[in-house]
Amino acid sequence: MRNLLKASVLGVAIISLSGCGFLSIKDKLDPQAMDVYSGMYDRFVSSGGDLGAATVWRMEVDKGLGPDDIKQSIESASVGTGLKNVGEMPLSKQLELETGKKQRYLMIYQYCSPSIARQAVDFSPYFSAYLPCRIAVVEDNEGRYWLYGLNMDMFVHGGKNMPEPFKSNAQHVRDSMYKMMEAGAHGGF
Repeated sequence: MRNLLKASVLGVAIISLSGCGFLSIKDKLDPQAMDVYSGMYDRFVSSGGDLGAATVWRMEVDKGLGPDDIKQSIESASVGTGLKNVGEMPLSKQLELETGKKQRYLMIYQYCSPSIARQAVDFSPYFSAYLPCRIAVVEDNEGRYWLYGLNMDMFVHGGKNMPEPFKSNAQHVRDSMYKMMEAGAHGGF
């Protein structure tokens, strides 16, 4: 029943969008674009309407791993990917300095390949808003750590087809960021 409802909603959405020009661009889209948006829709609904849950990867960090382990694992997994650490934002430390109160851990790691970033922006200047790629480490109220990063399936497959070699490079960035998150979550150093 749920799949029938979903298919009906997607069908109505496609028919509705046809008046907005969707049908005129559908042949230019990546072959996986509709699967990407179907998955986003599922996550959006199952989360109760949370846009972040629809568009972001989330991984729980294994018990026993702390911030230093996470950082070391992410850094180790980045070796050989061509992605460079271009910045760290120790937000919880900054908030502690500003408020004088202990904060739950909140850190953002930023990674980028300047040459692939250039290809992305040349393809669509809107991609500049997604740069650099980020992995957030968030401590929840129970003291567990979680990793969050943009679901890069949207980047690679969510729109018009990318030319080579940009598409292969974009896929490489997507795969590298996912592996870095997995290493951070499970201690891959």
